[in-house]
Amino acid sequence: MPDPHRVPGGNQRQLGLNPLKAIVVNKQRRRVGREALARLARKVMEAEGCPRGTELSVVIGDDRWIQSLNKKYRKRNAPTDVLAFPQGRGPMGTEHPRASALRASLMGDVAVSAETAARQAKALGHKLQEELAVLMVHGILHLTGWQDKTPKQRRAMMRRTQELLAQVREGSSVGRTPEGAAR
Repeated sequence: MPDPHRVPGGNQRQLGLNPLKAIVVNKQRRRVGREALARLARKVMEAEGCPRGTELSVVIGDDRWIQSLNKKYRKRNAPTDVLAFPQGRGPMGTEHPRASALRASLMGDVAVSAETAARQAKALGHKLQEELAVLMVHGILHLTGWQDKTPKQRRAMMRRTQELLAQVREGSSVGRTPEGAAR
C-alpha cells in the first residue's frame, strides 16, 4: 500500500515531512562506520513502528565513559556493553516533567562501549562493527519497549535483534514486530 505521506518523486526533507533521524557520535579512538550504524538505526526504528520525526542518538565511547554512566544511573560501578536511556526519563526511572512532549519526537539515547564491544567481538569471532551493530540494535529495542529481565525475554530480544540484522544484510525490507510479540 502506498505511503499516504510520501509524495512520488519528492524529496521528503524538502517537503517538510520529518523522516526518522539517527545520529551516531564516536567519542573514542577506534574507527567505526557511523553512517552504516545510522542507516541501520533508522531501519530498526521503522521496523519497530517509530513515528515519522522520531530522533535517536547513539554514542560510541570507551569503558571508562560507560562505567561512569553505569555507576551514575544504574548504581553499578563497572563497564557494560550497552545502555539505553529513554527520553523523558531521569535517573532511576523518574518521570521528567515534560516527558510526554519529549517522547513525541525524541526517542532516547543509546550508549555503547567500543572497548567492551571489541572484546566481545573477538570472543565471538566477528568484527567490531558487527558487534557494535548488535549492541546498538539491542539498545534501540529497549527504547521501543523490549525487556530482557527473564531468560524468555532475553531469548525473544536476541531473536528479534538477529532477525533485524539478517533482514538488513539481505537487503530486504525489515518487517515490523508482530503485534503481541514478547516485549
